[in-house]
Amino acid sequence: MTGPLTLYYAPNNASLCVRLALLEMGIPFDTVLVDRSKAGQHDPAYLALNPNGLIPTLVTPHGPIYETAAILLWLSEQHGDALMPSARADALRWLFWLSNTLHPAIRMNFYPDKYIDSDHIPALVHAVRHQLIAHFAHLDTHADWLESRDASLLSVYLPPMIRWAALYGDGPRWFEIDKSPRLAAFARWAEQTPAAHEASLAEGLGPTIFSAPQHPNPPEGSAT
Repeated sequence: MTGPLTLYYAPNNASLCVRLALLEMGIPFDTVLVDRSKAGQHDPAYLALNPNGLIPTLVTPHGPIYETAAILLWLSEQHGDALMPSARADALRWLFWLSNTLHPAIRMNFYPDKYIDSDHIPALVHAVRHQLIAHFAHLDTHADWLESRDASLLSVYLPPMIRWAALYGDGPRWFEIDKSPRLAAFARWAEQTPAAHEASLAEGLGPTIFSAPQHPNPPEGSAT
């Protein structure tokens, strides 16, 4: 692959997963802010790149790519299976579980109004949070890759979702990572990597960005 990569991002959004991957791989890239405070994700120029109006989009010499897992997998394949664990089949199974199961439930917890009318939001949120608690328990029990201390597609995708679960959603905080010991240890390791430090500085995420996150103070743009 030749030519520059440009990451269309917003602070503390799913683009964080892609930023972490690019930093771990040592791949040069440019960034373009999608300013959510001005609904930049719905701007016609952005929709021309990503008609779903979601973040992130990675512009490549082969055209724009969107959907977080698709971007991560494409980057890996373009760079000699970088960040792909040796147990490829298992890694792909978990990558798509994160993409198809955990990530949509996280999004539903954040934006219930996009899925149901206002009268039924409390019931939906209650159900989704119980589901998410079960998902995180499933990870803690069955995801043996949490014990690895090697960067991978999984280690850049999961930590931002741990962060969002701790920070967002109306009402009382419901996610307590210390009830999941392996997940907590994984989060502490992930936030100490050089890539995490660089991403934190770029997006204003604070010091303990995954294990005990604080609301972001980004140097540009809005996280919500």
